[in-house]
Amino acid sequence: MTGKVLILGGSGRFGRNAAEAFWDAGWRVALFDRAKDDLLQAVQGMDVIVNGWNPAYTDWATQVPRLTEQVIAAARASGATVIVPGNVYVFGKEAPEGFGPDVAHAARNPLGRVRIEMEQRLRDADIPVILLRAGDFLDTTASGNWFDLQMAPPLKKGVLIYPGNPEVPHAWAFLPDMARAAVALAERRESLPQFTEVNFPGYTLTGQDMARLIGKTLEREVRVKRMAWWPVRLASLVWPLGAKLVEMRYLWDKPHHLTHESFDALLPDFQTTPVDEALAAAVAPVLKAGSDRPRQDHAAQDPATAA
Repeated sequence: MTGKVLILGGSGRFGRNAAEAFWDAGWRVALFDRAKDDLLQAVQGMDVIVNGWNPAYTDWATQVPRLTEQVIAAARASGATVIVPGNVYVFGKEAPEGFGPDVAHAARNPLGRVRIEMEQRLRDADIPVILLRAGDFLDTTASGNWFDLQMAPPLKKGVLIYPGNPEVPHAWAFLPDMARAAVALAERRESLPQFTEVNFPGYTLTGQDMARLIGKTLEREVRVKRMAWWPVRLASLVWPLGAKLVEMRYLWDKPHHLTHESFDALLPDFQTTPVDEALAAAVAPVLKAGSDRPRQDHAAQDPATAA
């Protein structure tokens, strides 16, 4: 069941990939432009709203609640289903290693609390919502995420910079796959509960796993070097973003993975891109910056190789 979808944040990481995946699946896709479009007008006739808006960390406390209310108002005005990319911030430092829909949202830090409150507001809003939760992103373009901004650039010298303990498992999501999953869930929207929380399991990798797999792709040895956090801590005294990065550092040293049962129950036949292909696609654009706008011709390419 296809339809019409409005993408909010189409130049962002999830929004861009979602636009391409919906195009590829035959949907009619509209990209919302905050500079000139009116949301309540743009949403008329839409079946799905993809909320790809993601302000800077430093603006979360003020902007996330406001943007969430705008999305809720748009869904009420149109009857559209809202798709939200969730993250793992809601669980907190003391959560068990397996993050799933049954795990309490017990984060105490400010960024975690913002996400808890956002998700609760969506639960309480009496609108159809699909929350697709994932780990850190692997993208097919250099979009300023942890991997392409901090970790991968030294790969040209055979080094992977890792922000935490390289022996600790960490959750990753290949964005083209996550976007395809969002489309598949959108096409099942009529049969889903009003608020549907689904994990996107993605890949669970240690830093050493990642270095080994990338090394095979590059046909050279890749060694792991731990990132030095002291410059970030020092800068955080006068750099607000640095303080937020330090706040979330614990996720790099906390073993965690996204449980797969909720995903498998809804999309049992979903084909995930092999992890080595996903990492190859994520490494490739680090040396060659590309456009961050979704392209309809891009959507027809293999999601494991599009760049």
